[in-house]
Amino acid sequence: MPLIELDRLRAADPRALGRAITLIESSKPDHREQAEKLLSEVMPFTGESLRVGITGVPGVGKSTFIEALGNHVIEQGHKVAVLTVDPSSSISGGSILGDKTRMPTLAVNPSAFIRPSPSGSTLGGVARRTREAILLCEAAGFDIVIVETVGVGQSETLVSEMTDIFLLMLLPGGGDDLQGIKRGIMELADIVMVNKSDGDMQQAATISASDVQHALQLIKQKMTRWKVPVLSISALHKIGIEEVWYEVGRYRSLMQSDSVFYSRRQQQSLDWMWRETGDILLQKAMQNHNIAVERERLQNEVREGKLSATVAANRLVAKLAKDGAFKLVD
Repeated sequence: MPLIELDRLRAADPRALGRAITLIESSKPDHREQAEKLLSEVMPFTGESLRVGITGVPGVGKSTFIEALGNHVIEQGHKVAVLTVDPSSSISGGSILGDKTRMPTLAVNPSAFIRPSPSGSTLGGVARRTREAILLCEAAGFDIVIVETVGVGQSETLVSEMTDIFLLMLLPGGGDDLQGIKRGIMELADIVMVNKSDGDMQQAATISASDVQHALQLIKQKMTRWKVPVLSISALHKIGIEEVWYEVGRYRSLMQSDSVFYSRRQQQSLDWMWRETGDILLQKAMQNHNIAVERERLQNEVREGKLSATVAANRLVAKLAKDGAFKLVD
């Protein structure tokens, strides 16, 4: 990316930012080299935003809530970037990428930037390059970066490893069984919101919020000084949005006063480095022509039930070591 593009990125030009994210999402070798150079150049301008993760089951109203919250914080003088992740089709590999149409007013706000990305094969409810996209948004001057995940699932925890605060949205009337399913996610939540608390659903939302509050008492809290608030909101009617933002600010202040805010970010960066290391090593292994025959043979034996996945993995690693890809140490 030419230097003039970097200047435009720093000036929050939406086209430059969009092209930069497209560049880092590309898997082409020459693009990866350019992306690494760009990320190195923007690093001095990153780290000053508040990173907010939001998750919830499909249909809970995440996009409606993000639009209401985004417009609210922009009115407070902030600039908001929204990174949304849409599920990729296991058949075509495509994704809906319709979040801009679900956030019509925020999408045209000059102080907002919305970027949908396909999840691809990445677990954790985020796209492969979401973390790098956060850095680019920060370099462009957005001081609030919101990451909306695919939806609640057993492996959807990566968002909590790249954001400062994790918001969980629930539907009213879920009952104790539903909360039990979400126990893993609830353990990560810093704020819980029961959406659609309006009209005929208002009473059900109040009951659900009370149930969740009781359930949280049985879960070990991430921070001893922070009691996870459970709020009844209506994203559609903009009820409870100010309260949510107040709790976000209160949480941030507590994190910073306890010196947890930046130490947590440092640990997140280290964790991501090792995750990337594993991904790169696996990618290199899959591209190694010397083990292609052995890889195919082991895959066939695993498919046919002749070999366990663990044994096959160990044999493949042994083959890589034998071919000099790395040295095994007992």
